Amino acid sequence: MHLALLITLLLLASAAAVLTISLATVAYFKMFRRRKPFGGCFGGSDDFEMGPARARVADGPGTEPEKGNPAPKQAAVPRLMGWAEVESATGKFSPSAVVGEGGSSTVYLARFPDSSLAALKLHRPSERLHHAFRQELDLLLRLCHPHIVRLLGYCDDREAEGALVFEYVPNGSLHEKLHGGGAEVLPWARRVAVAHQVAQALDYLHEGCDPQVVHGDVKAANVLLDGRMEAKLCDFGSARVGFSAAVAPPRPGGTMVVGSPGYVDPHYLRSGMISKKSDVYSFGVLLLELVTGAEAFDAERERRLTADMAPVLRDVEVRAAEVVDPGLAGEYDAGEVAKVLGMAAMCLGDNPSLRPSMSHVVRMLQEKTAASIGAVAVCCGGKHQL
Repeated sequence: MHLALLITLLLLASAAAVLTISLATVAYFKMFRRRKPFGGCFGGSDDFEMGPARARVADGPGTEPEKGNPAPKQAAVPRLMGWAEVESATGKFSPSAVVGEGGSSTVYLARFPDSSLAALKLHRPSERLHHAFRQELDLLLRLCHPHIVRLLGYCDDREAEGALVFEYVPNGSLHEKLHGGGAEVLPWARRVAVAHQVAQALDYLHEGCDPQVVHGDVKAANVLLDGRMEAKLCDFGSARVGFSAAVAPPRPGGTMVVGSPGYVDPHYLRSGMISKKSDVYSFGVLLLELVTGAEAFDAERERRLTADMAPVLRDVEVRAAEVVDPGLAGEYDAGEVAKVLGMAAMCLGDNPSLRPSMSHVVRMLQEKTAASIGAVAVCCGGKHQL
């Protein structure tokens, strides 16, 4: 009897071990299947990982794009470049090749042996700035969206310097088009289309990335216009990864403010907390610029556009026509102007929790400015047209 009991117990133990191994195997393969599609945008099937966090950079093959965002195109993996190639492409960092200057970097027009052009961002040498370069590179390698400027290559073989090489975007920035004093005025329909494209890019950062990304410096100067006059969001040097990022509240003479004058979320200035709703606030300022043609911050008067527009935003339906960019010469949809200003007022709300999400903004633009967005898509036919 004892022998029979012993045999029974042994059989039960063996069965339990087999069941445990089977369950563990099933769990492992389920996890493996979940992780494989993350190659997305860069065309691979393996996880694309830089640093401790991992991010899905695009929808997998055969899936529908989320929240109305256009499906990302397949793109080549950004390539690692040598310092000699970087020097050669910029004419050994010739002053004549400089197209932009920032607080921590210089942007050069780079020319490669195949005659292709690119924008090369060179971070100035310092240990602190090189850490910022690594953070920006880490993030850019995860991103892929048709309305985010594409990283083509990078060089990180110098101890305190780094270079990022971006696609060439020939039509300058939205800031230049709105405030540069050129002969051409950006038409109303194109302004609405640009707003819609920037909103899609921010929606992708906020909801399409894992972990989500806060851009941190949404402004007209960081919206580039390609050969078809479509928007490309750029400059991720201030970006934060995660639900929100607590930083020290800015103080006079102390910590630098994250963001640019006229665009900075007042809630951040009070609390030191950066979140997705900080980007929403900055996007609201961008909407005001597109409607009025005025700059976000008037340096001569030291006056913010949001302050000037506050009375109008409290009575949009009546006062919208008062603030439309005179450069449009009356060629705009008055109903759409009022609706865009209404959306701007929502984005600029003092309480971040009451501001809309960028996915909501995308839907509102699609619904309330459909005529202008559709007109741009039809009239341009994929060609450059103002």
